[in-house]
Parts: sequence; C-alpha cells; structure tokens
Amino acid sequence: MTTARYLFTSESVSMGHPDKLADRISDGILDALLAEDPNSRVACETMVTTGIAIVAGEISTKAKINYSDVVRSVINEVGYTDDQMGICGDTCSVMISLDTQSPDIAQGVNSDDSSGKDIGAGDQGLMFGYACKDTPELMPLPIALSHRIINRITEARFNKEVDWLRPDNKAQVTVEYEGNTPVRIDTVVVSAQHSPDVTNEEIQKFIKEKIVLPELPADLVKGDIKYHINPTGKFVVGGPHGDCGLTGRKIIVDTYGGWGRHGGGAFSGKDSTKVDRSAAYMARYVAKNIVASGLAERCEVQLAYAIGVTEPVSVHVDTEGTGKIDDAQLCELVRKHFPLTPAGIIDHLQLRRPVFKETSAGGHFGREGDGFTWEKTDKAEALAAAAGATASA
Repeated sequence: MTTARYLFTSESVSMGHPDKLADRISDGILDALLAEDPNSRVACETMVTTGIAIVAGEISTKAKINYSDVVRSVINEVGYTDDQMGICGDTCSVMISLDTQSPDIAQGVNSDDSSGKDIGAGDQGLMFGYACKDTPELMPLPIALSHRIINRITEARFNKEVDWLRPDNKAQVTVEYEGNTPVRIDTVVVSAQHSPDVTNEEIQKFIKEKIVLPELPADLVKGDIKYHINPTGKFVVGGPHGDCGLTGRKIIVDTYGGWGRHGGGAFSGKDSTKVDRSAAYMARYVAKNIVASGLAERCEVQLAYAIGVTEPVSVHVDTEGTGKIDDAQLCELVRKHFPLTPAGIIDHLQLRRPVFKETSAGGHFGREGDGFTWEKTDKAEALAAAAGATASA
C-alpha cells in the first residue's frame, strides 16, 4: 500500500441547485405514484429553468395524481416561493408530457407466474457500490464533509439563522491523504446564494464560523487551510434562473464524490425495477456490510445486468488489498447472502415505498432513517461468521 501524500476533492450541492431541484421533482412524482400504486413503473425526467418546469417520461400506473400540484409543491418546499428568484412554485408554468412504458421493455421486466419467470432487469448496465472506514457512516471523507456542510447550510436557511440565505448552495472539500489515511483538510470551497442586501464580508464570516468549522474534524484542521467562500464576490442569481436544471446530472454528488467508480446511470425519477437505481443501492448495501463485518477496510462492489434477465450477469468484489479473505471468496459469500435479482433487491430493501424524495438532496448514501434501508449493516455478523468458516475450511 502506497504511503504517498496526495489531495482528493469531492463536492455536494443543495436541494435548491437547479439539477437537484429537477431530481427532487422527479422523485416527488415517483413517491406520489408509489403512495397510491406500489407497482408503478416510472421513468420521470424534469427540466427547470426561469419560470418553467417541464416533466417528461414514461409512466405506467393505476395511481391518479395531479402532476402539476406535485411539481409546484416541491418547488415551494425547496424555498423558491418568490418570483424575484426566477422561479416560484405558485406562479411558474408547468408542462407535462408523459407516455406509458414501452411494451417491449415491459414484457422483459414483467414477471410471469405461469412460466415461473421473475421480474427481469429494466435495462442493461453496470452499477457500483462503495464503502470505507474514513467515517462512521463508512463513506469517503471528502464527500461526507461536503454533504455535512451543505446540510448545515440548509438547516441554517430553514431555521432562519440569517435572513439572506437562498436555496442554491454548493460545497467542495479537498482532503490531504497519506496512503488511505486522511491527514488534514487542505481546501474548503463554499458558494452560498444570497439576497442582494448582505455584504460579502458578512457572508464569509457566517459561513466559515457557523457552517464550515463546526463540521470539520478538529484533528484534521491544521496547517494552512484555504477557504474560498463565495469567491466570485456575488451569488444572487442562482437556481433555475442562473442555470437550467436537469434530472440525473449530479450522479457523482449522489454517490461517492468520485472516490468510488460509477456505472453512469442516474437514480432520481426511476422506480426500482430500473437496476440503475435499485442495484446501485444493493451494491452499496453489500459493500457497507463487508466493511462493517471487519472483512475489509475498503470495498467496491460491481453488479451488472441484461435487460429482461433476472440474475446479474456478473458480480465483482474489490477490497483494494484490505480484505481478510480473498476477493473471490468474498464474491461467493455475496452471492450466497444477498438477493441480487431485481425482485429480491426490491423486496429486501423495501423499495416499493414512497421514500425517494429525501434521497434527492444530501446524497443517496451515508444516510440515516427508515427509508435508507440500503444503509443497514444487518448482514455484517453473518458475513463475518461465514468468512470464518470459509477461511478455516
């Protein structure tokens, strides 16, 4: 294992970022449909820009919802409630263009009791999950710290700790590593959208003292840390008014901040027959349980699927040289202890519930709460026991 020093950076963005607003609208629609029809098939894409939200995609469901009302509710709850911000949930235009799921896709996904066919994957593709011992939530440190800063900004905005914060915020943290060990924070970048009537000095003081420093590990705050807070000097125009937002354009923010690999598929707006989402959740669940079991300090899991096919076409485990047993043995344990078919993933992780809107800000991984079933470590003990038996065999 190398002990060379290097820097690694990850970013997070708030729920008011235009792409995240689009994600939240898509997942808000998914949740509304699942609440009425847990078997809804949903592929919902959103675009938001100045004064308008456009929703398109393919949806097959028995649910009856008012799509425009869901869109407006999400925009308002995020904090875009004033036309002066460029979009307002009460007054913006909403366009809906939805079709049903392609029958060609449906015949591959649908189960068939008469033939014994289980649910097939909704598409081909590869998905990755990752876990490591950097943090208590078993996430890489740069993305974990970036999320914590953004969550704290959001808390301050909703609690009205200051009256000038607006919904669109970004954070970026650079960590210095020695080998796989974080040794210090090198750089923190924060861009906080604000009202026109506040000075940059006031913003920098509040963000650094009340937001950033309380979220950084004290033992890593040393040396000459660089802070870039609203480095352009002004960030009034933001959100969909500043940039067009699209569903699925922040996939690295959603996952591991670039530390672990990504298969390329977005999550938001997709029901769990789409393995882009559900198998990525299962891959994280597997990797986290391997690390939590003590069988590795770091672990990446890849799953891959063919459209309409039930079983994964491949399963791969890479512990980056930290495994207590061979990666090939771990891979066999994964196949034995985890359900990897689409139906098995959906059932085990309880993915037919309306729990997805909360995933659209703060990342999909390293989270707490009843909805984040893929963050449980309930398989760790059984894995450790099975690995012990394998090692002694």
